[in-house]
Amino acid sequence: MAEENKPYSYNLIREGEETILRIDAEKLAYLPSLEDNATVMAKTVDILVETGPVTKIVFVQKRDYEYDFYQTQLLLEIAQLYKKFTKQKELFSYYGSGADCERWFSSRYSKIRLWIFRLLKEDPLGAYVSLKREHRKESIELEKSVDQRYIQCQKKYISLLDYLIKELDKTRLITIAHPYLPGYKLGDRSAYSKIFKPTIKPDFMFTRLMASFPEEGEELTSYNLDSDIDITIFKLPDTVQYLYHMSPPEFKLSEEKYEILDLARKIMSEHKPKKQEFVDPERMRTVFYNVGHDLIQELSNYRKTRLKEEDIDELTEILVRYTVGFGLIEVLLMDPKVQDITINSPMGRTPMFIVHADYGDCKTNIIPTPPEAESWASKLRMISGRPLDEANPILDTEITIPQARARIGAIAPPLNPSGLAFAFRRHRDKPWTLPLFVENGMVNSLAAGLLSFIIDGTRTMLVAGTRSAGKTSLLGSLLVEIMRRYRVITVEDTLELPSDALRNMGYNIQSMKVRSALAKKGAEVPAAEGIRTSLRLGDSALIIGEVRSKEALALYEAMRVGAMANVVAGTIHGESPYGVFDRVVNDLGVPRTSFKATDIIVVANPIRSPDGLQRWRRVTRITEVRKDWEKDPLRENGFVDLMKYDAKKDELVPTDALINGDSDVLKAIAGNVKEWAGNWDAVWDNVQLRAKTKKTLVEYSKKEKMPDLLEAPFVILSNDIFHKISESVKQETGSLDSKKIFFNWENWLKKEIKKKNIK
Repeated sequence: MAEENKPYSYNLIREGEETILRIDAEKLAYLPSLEDNATVMAKTVDILVETGPVTKIVFVQKRDYEYDFYQTQLLLEIAQLYKKFTKQKELFSYYGSGADCERWFSSRYSKIRLWIFRLLKEDPLGAYVSLKREHRKESIELEKSVDQRYIQCQKKYISLLDYLIKELDKTRLITIAHPYLPGYKLGDRSAYSKIFKPTIKPDFMFTRLMASFPEEGEELTSYNLDSDIDITIFKLPDTVQYLYHMSPPEFKLSEEKYEILDLARKIMSEHKPKKQEFVDPERMRTVFYNVGHDLIQELSNYRKTRLKEEDIDELTEILVRYTVGFGLIEVLLMDPKVQDITINSPMGRTPMFIVHADYGDCKTNIIPTPPEAESWASKLRMISGRPLDEANPILDTEITIPQARARIGAIAPPLNPSGLAFAFRRHRDKPWTLPLFVENGMVNSLAAGLLSFIIDGTRTMLVAGTRSAGKTSLLGSLLVEIMRRYRVITVEDTLELPSDALRNMGYNIQSMKVRSALAKKGAEVPAAEGIRTSLRLGDSALIIGEVRSKEALALYEAMRVGAMANVVAGTIHGESPYGVFDRVVNDLGVPRTSFKATDIIVVANPIRSPDGLQRWRRVTRITEVRKDWEKDPLRENGFVDLMKYDAKKDELVPTDALINGDSDVLKAIAGNVKEWAGNWDAVWDNVQLRAKTKKTLVEYSKKEKMPDLLEAPFVILSNDIFHKISESVKQETGSLDSKKIFFNWENWLKKEIKKKNIK
């Protein structure tokens, strides 16, 4: 090991299967770049000759410059070859070849020694090219030679060149560099910049970032978040995945700002947040922000560095991210187009992956590390109050940061033998609404009108689908359709429904958090008990986040109690109505007769393009469950589709049963309304009226370029006005005159738009 605190002193660090070579570059007057600096490459080869095999090379300066396993192996092969040549020094001498050879070839052997013992370390491509060119020149001269003594010396020299070239040809560096070698100029290191690309991170971060753009990538789009976070998406030539390239503000800091931030982090790190502080993460972040803000202000004054207020704010936000926050994950979650983040083990080997709203599955330029994974796991344990250890290797919880909410799943050994892994699902900043789903094609306006009618009719409903089908988002949009005059209780093991947002918009809503179905123990109440408790909390609509296990029995108990009085709804995994029946009855143990308490099953599934590269979320069926079957609802016509997805039209279309009024559920709803009882035309007219209002909202939103018209605050207001106008028209005319209701509602909408335009 080299002497400590000197340039190029180094340490070997072992992390699991990794052997990391950390080289001290703090005292260098230049950046430690293998690709740009011949001295750095030569010194690194010397170190690799001493250390032997390593899996990563990290240069430690103000930032860490890391070369991954593949790049490290390229240079390690050169070091091993150099070591081999140093043991064969007699090959590079003309001694033993006779006096004539000494006279003719001493200068030639001197060149080879220069190329092998110096240039090979600094510029292996240059050494290879020099040997090739020398071989070509000597071969031409050999053909012209007539002196036999000279020919023998020349052949010996050419055979040495042959040997050296063949040895270099075996290395991967020479193999992959072949396209860059024609016309190669010694000293030109542009070829190395195409091969060696370090990931760079400030030393206060654990996460690494591939800072440079992919050379052969085709830029598809770029945009900014909060003005200082640059996002660029590339199409790559060698994969069907896109690259999501992020440049966060922490990688653009000046040296002065960086030094202040690093010093502040070291001071702040002396205070380790306690478990009780994580009980209220929002308050904890506020406290850390205020303390950090004052600290950065003091440090800037002490160092006589002038910082604007916005600079101090920026540095404080970064500081909080890397002390009590989740680092670059928080920056990813700031992007409203990022839907999912997956982080696979073993850490440090692969980048994070995301699902983008416009481009689907993408890999990122962000590479997490084992220390960061451990830091996340510790914070998640404290935030959730749930274990994550060998006895409980699965953790489901949620986090809230200033600009996003996310559900998190974490797995640990022994379930995951290679370490920790995480999945983050970003929740939309505002609740989804049916008009938003109409706009993006998940449902059409008629389906939105039908679902709105069913919710107002206080039916029981299950939203089914596969993973990532949008079940919880759709359930959240149905919550928005419940009138604010009614109380709502939500029961979830991981808080995903937009309860806080709806509460802030005036809803009478109570959230209950219960024990995860995957947890073996804990202080939390089991889901089944939570559901039964909700029935004792008074007259309320009951919304279950997801039906997973034994709570299904309690849910159907609630459905039977709640039928004809309040909405009872939840999500469940299942790709068809029969799939839901099979899961509820056969997997979860609910009696067949109890399953009949389900009125409506809404199925949402991803629809893929023929090439498999694109995916869209669609509601594929809205099905009612009849009550006059005994054993098998599929064989006994217990399932009746009201709307079904048409792939050619890419939308839901009404079935004959819906068009002809052959729906027991809708008839039951109509039976509780005097104006609708026995009058299918009036029921159908109201469904279409609701559909028309949803469609009109979408049309005005596009026409006026007002996307806020489709967001929850305005949709909730629109629904309230719709109900008020309906009541007013009924009192005025004695009936629910749909034309008059729509006329008055549209006039209200136009006035609201005019108000917004004036503002």
